[in-house]
Amino acid sequence: MPFDNQIEIPPSFIALYLTPGRDRPNAPHDVILARYELCEDMACMLTEHAQKLAFEDDIAEQKVLRQCHQGLLADPSNLSIQESAWVMHRLAELLDWAPLVFEE
Repeated sequence: MPFDNQIEIPPSFIALYLTPGRDRPNAPHDVILARYELCEDMACMLTEHAQKLAFEDDIAEQKVLRQCHQGLLADPSNLSIQESAWVMHRLAELLDWAPLVFEE
């Protein structure tokens, strides 16, 4: 079945849908694409807010990322824990900041 959508989902996002020991995602391509678009949009929408916190409110970048992450986790119906972590990595990438370090 050919895909009409030209969006390339990064391997780091597809990895969220891989079951350990398997090489095929555990969700259909259209579901993964929709979730990727949601997460990418969320990261892009958070860039301005994160920059404002960091520069106008003088909050350290890692603290800004933690606050944004806590905000994403506040409503688990929107994003999974893994998706919210991916959004934080993508946000850091977009801002050219060090990625958020998640404690185990």
